[in-house]
Order: sequence, then structure tokens, then C-alpha cells
Amino acid sequence: MIPNLTNIASQFINQGSIESVQPYGSGNINATFMVSCSEPATPQFILQRINTSVFPAPELIMRNIHRVCHHINKKLEVSASESNRKWLMPEILFCRERADHLIDSQGNFWRAMSFIDSAETHESITGPDHAGEIGQALGTFHLLVSDLPPEALADTLPGFHNTPIYLRHFNKVLAQSAPPDSPEINFCLQFIAQRRETMAILEEAKNAGKLFNRTIHGDPKVSNIMIDKTSGQAISLIDLDTVKPGLVHYDIGDCLRSACNSCGEEAKRAEQVKFDLDLCRAILTGYLIYAGQFLTSYDVDYLYDAVRIITFELGLRYFSDFLSGNIYFTYDSPTQNLQRAIIQFYLCKSIESQEKEIRSLVRSIISI
Repeated sequence: MIPNLTNIASQFINQGSIESVQPYGSGNINATFMVSCSEPATPQFILQRINTSVFPAPELIMRNIHRVCHHINKKLEVSASESNRKWLMPEILFCRERADHLIDSQGNFWRAMSFIDSAETHESITGPDHAGEIGQALGTFHLLVSDLPPEALADTLPGFHNTPIYLRHFNKVLAQSAPPDSPEINFCLQFIAQRRETMAILEEAKNAGKLFNRTIHGDPKVSNIMIDKTSGQAISLIDLDTVKPGLVHYDIGDCLRSACNSCGEEAKRAEQVKFDLDLCRAILTGYLIYAGQFLTSYDVDYLYDAVRIITFELGLRYFSDFLSGNIYFTYDSPTQNLQRAIIQFYLCKSIESQEKEIRSLVRSIISI
């Protein structure tokens, strides 16, 4: 039974009426809607139904968002006059009971966030300038939370971006499934088998004390970075559900993975997928303007490994979900997650083929 979206949305406004509730965005996890209403103070806002199968403790998600937004806004109050870059954080809207969420009669968890109407998002990189802004956005966010102790946040997704854990899950899924013999499935199985022993590098470095947890965003893909319509500058990093303790490498790796694949995650021909080194250069140059202020030499050493491992990891997750019967990621056809996995594996191959160039690029940027 579909809940009455108008009734739910109306709980998050103090006056006026709801004019429309329309699906919004292209997220694979939560159900997201754009709400238009007649309330002058909030003519539009984002309404979301949190997927509690993925996020079993949504109250902790809201607590994390409160803490990160409060921390960043306090810092912006102090440093606003020192920077020519505008930065905005989404505002949590409270329902009529003054709670930051609403549980409907079916047990669904709903929350509302302000909408930044002066900016827009893009599904893919539009050019070098946009790529530079993507990097500066992630660098700005990381710098703003670099002094927020990660232990102040709940780990709402234990094991998220821990590739060895995903490999153990894959082993269990594979043992319980009987995938048909096909070129696509065999390609994935062989690809994973050839690389699985090299995919614990980041976790091993953390265990050795070379890398350590910080506050991270968790999902800094291109479509989560808002670009001001007038200035063309990045002004916000949205979708804060995955904010948690973790390695910054998870963020920068995932940002490069999503941004430097010009064919996109739903590419029609996987063999055409390529990691764009020029976009990588633009993003890292922008990122290191800010992140260079707190990254260690070890952090820099593992940037190549970050983008390679995170790309492999997403392909592994897509393939595991396909073998499990598509229970995690949304899909339009039963084989869509298989095709998504193949795309990520081809992207990973392209990254590996440019290892020397990527490592050289990182060294040249950090030395500027």
C-alpha cells in the first residue's frame, strides 16, 4: 500500500498547503521526492523515505547529520569573512511534533530537508571546470570536518567500504547460489579471483597505523555535489546519510570513480568505459587545494589504491547483489546489477592500466 505522500509532506510545514509531491533524483537506496507548497518560508523541500533495510538505525543517521551540520555551520560563522567560497549545509526540517522525522502508520521512516534552489546537480561531469569544482567541494567538506572527531559519530553502516568484508560476503553468496554459465558471469568470477588478494591494502595500512579514520561523507558522487547556477562554484555536498567514521580514501576514491567514467554507471557498452586521466587531474588539483592542509604523506601514497579498490568494491557489491537476487540495489531488469558490475570492472581495468600515470599525477600535484 502506497502511503499518502501529501499527508506526510504536510506534517513538515507550519502553514499553507502542499501543491505537489514528485519523485526526485536517481538514488538507488532511499525514496526521494520534491515537495512544492504554498508556505512562503519553504516553497520547496526534499522529502525522503529512508530504506531501513539498508539503514536499520535511521535515528542515528539523523543524529550524525545534526552533529556534522552544527559543526560545519559553527566553523562557517567564524571563517565566512576569510573565504570567497560560499558553502551551504542542508537544513533539517522538523515535523509538527518537533521531531526530526515521522513514522507513518506502516512503520516507514520519513524526514525532510531544505532544498537549495539556487544550485543544481549533474549526473556526470560537464567539463574540466566542473571537475575542478567537484574536487574543491570534497576538499572543502573534508577540511571543514577535519577537526570533528570521528568517534563523535555513530557508525551507521559497519563495514561500509571495507573491501575484505565485502569479499567475505561474496564468498557466502557464491557458495549459496548456482549462477548459470555465461560469458558475463564467468568474466566477473575471473576478474574477482585475479584481484581478491590485493584488495585489503587500505585496511592493512590502517591496521599498521599508516592511515586512520576521520569523519567522511561516504557517498561523494557527482550527483551529490551542488553547483551554484550563477557562479558555477560548488556550494554544497548533500545526501549526508552515509556520514560516518572512515578513511578519507573511501571518499576521494569513490568521487574519482564516479566522476572520471564519462560513459556513466549505466553505460551501454562496457568495453568503451575508460578512466579519464584529465578529469582525474582536475578533480585532484581542486581537492588538494583544501585537503593538502591536513593529509599526511601516507594519505597521499595510498590515493591510487583508493580509486582502484573502491571501483573494484562497487563492482563486487553489484555482482554479489545480482547473485543474491537483487535485494539491495534498485533495478529495472533482473540483469541490470550484473551489467553494472561489468562496467565497474572494466573501469577498474582502465585504472590499473594507468597506474604509473595516476601515481605520477598525484606526486606532481602535491608538489606544487
